Amino acid sequence: MINLLSVLQKDRFSPRFYIAAITDSLSLQKARLLEVTRPDSMEVTSSSQFMQVYRSREVGQSYITSVWTTSVALAHALWLMLRIRPQVILCNGPGTCIPLCVLVQWPQLQMKYPRAHYVGCLM
Repeated sequence: MINLLSVLQKDRFSPRFYIAAITDSLSLQKARLLEVTRPDSMEVTSSSQFMQVYRSREVGQSYITSVWTTSVALAHALWLMLRIRPQVILCNGPGTCIPLCVLVQWPQLQMKYPRAHYVGCLM
């Protein structure tokens, strides 16, 4: 994900919100480092924000207890999405992605779910 973010055009994607699971301390550190090492890092404080969300299910967590944690994660993610109103979401891993977005990633699925949005390949 960091490799993908390092080649994005910073001026086209501003402000940037980096969101990681509360139990994931390494990802936000990497995102901050990425922002600081960019050539135009003077804008870091104004164009990027770092946030944490609840993960819907931890690795190894039982499915019974994940019903509660998924509910909490969905509520928290909905609050963030209403607050941020993102135009583009890049996701990595189902624990944080499922609460943040319901994603149609193949054009064949859009035919099955006509209200979904498929925007095509980003590369």
